[in-house]
Amino acid sequence: MILVSFGTRPEYIKIKPILEEFDKEGIEYRTLCVAQHTTLLNELSDLKLPVKGHGDNRLDSIVTSVLNNDNIFGDIKYVMVQGDTTAAMSMALAAFHRKIPVIHIEAGLRTFDKDNPYPEESNRKIISAVASYHMCPTKVDKLNLIVEGTKPEHVFVTGNTSIDNLKDIEPSVNNEVIVTHHRRENHNNMETWFRAIDKLAQETFYDFVFPMHPNPNVQKYKGVFKSVSVCDPLPFDEMKQRLADCKAVITDSGGIQEECSWFNKVCFVCREVTERKSDSSVMCQTPDELLKNFRKIEQYKVDYPCHFGDGFAAEKIVDAIKNF
Repeated sequence: MILVSFGTRPEYIKIKPILEEFDKEGIEYRTLCVAQHTTLLNELSDLKLPVKGHGDNRLDSIVTSVLNNDNIFGDIKYVMVQGDTTAAMSMALAAFHRKIPVIHIEAGLRTFDKDNPYPEESNRKIISAVASYHMCPTKVDKLNLIVEGTKPEHVFVTGNTSIDNLKDIEPSVNNEVIVTHHRRENHNNMETWFRAIDKLAQETFYDFVFPMHPNPNVQKYKGVFKSVSVCDPLPFDEMKQRLADCKAVITDSGGIQEECSWFNKVCFVCREVTERKSDSSVMCQTPDELLKNFRKIEQYKVDYPCHFGDGFAAEKIVDAIKNF
């Protein structure tokens, strides 16, 4: 029995193709939702672990809510975690404490800067340290792990399952610019980023649409926008179609960088550094750089094979698991 853990909507989206492949192959699994996201994650799971604790540090609350739950591991032979959230790290650590092998999906990503992204960079290094099997999106990710001392025979290059969800969508180009912005490392400068984005919306003829994350540290600056259409987070099927059809994307999300690579969309990345380097990404470390780079939007042409897989990552992951 494999325990498949997820705690956020992006994690569930990336795990879903694997669950579908498990069903096809008759592989027994049980799903567990660590409720790191509540308002964004309504999918059913077999088990749920609510995040408890009312202290000032939510990251601490996630970790303590996952540990010391022996009842969920009774007949579990493997634990699967996806990505680099604190929920994923905590579940990997709990499995390691019980000597249950951990399968890490989306392994080996590195920025080599523990503050960017925070806390994800440290989370994924901790998971790599305790995991037994590592499913990497790219050859670069595999090399990162081997350099760190991971046995090559335990590392697999599979592509990213995010692309599996997109392979049947035909992209087009309209006048829309999709905006997402929520990362913890941008919270202290969120208002400045938002003012720059609104300035671009005012001076260009594109339609800016911002499905806004419910995090209070994001929502409190909602009033900054005068020329950007702000809405609630979109259902995943609608969001991926909007990405497929848009003109460009402004984001600090890692997953959306992958999706832009598949759809050949220019992606203005509002971060210090990214672990998902691709030809579609234009790095914007400051709001001023975003203004400068976006104003040159027509100079950016994206026509490259996707860096993050061919749309069949789940099949490759399950093939690897069947050989354990």
